[in-house]
Amino acid sequence: MKVILFAMLFIASTGCKPKTIQQDKSVAVTQEKVDTTPVVIQKDLQNYETAYFASGCFWCVEAIFESVKGVEEVYSGYSGGFEKNPTYEEVAYGRTHHAEAVEVYYDPEIISFTELVQVFFGSHDPTSLNRQGPDRGAQYRSVAFYKDKEQKNIIKKYIETLEASKVYGRPIVTQVVKFNKFYKAEDYHQDYEKRNPNNSYIRNVSIPRLNRFKENFKSYLKEESH
Repeated sequence: MKVILFAMLFIASTGCKPKTIQQDKSVAVTQEKVDTTPVVIQKDLQNYETAYFASGCFWCVEAIFESVKGVEEVYSGYSGGFEKNPTYEEVAYGRTHHAEAVEVYYDPEIISFTELVQVFFGSHDPTSLNRQGPDRGAQYRSVAFYKDKEQKNIIKKYIETLEASKVYGRPIVTQVVKFNKFYKAEDYHQDYEKRNPNNSYIRNVSIPRLNRFKENFKSYLKEESH
């Protein structure tokens, strides 16, 4: 199985939150003006498979998976907790057990679940506990969700391969969790990176993270993403 080493560089001055807060010894982050234009989504996605991942700020993760061939749509949202209908304020403040996550609609004839798992591990630091870059807290933890035993085995075996190959200098802390429920985030979070290119977090964290992914996964990209 192909093993890809992806070194992540982070900027600690901004965070994936909309306003200044102080959270469990974390650094305060600043409010940014965002595009709150409603997102109208009318795609017919019933013929696509779904996969679910969490690896830090969902603005970043959504943009990464949307650049991958065979992926038709990606939604930002919340998963991994038990609270019903969580809001961004609740999740961002760490008031729920949910993580910021994405729902990926993909064509398995073009890209496999195994390859999506490779994209997941190759686009973030799976050895960082409850943190990705400037974003701290369990809501930013690394989670690979599985829907059945086959998917669970794929994730587990890939982790074993990464660790056996010593790709990372530290143990992988990614949670491998049975998928239960995905709550779609508020409309203004969808396609956030595309609609807010001048946001300081997007410029300094999200876009560089996306570009590093593209550099390491050129064969996985859609034509328009090159």
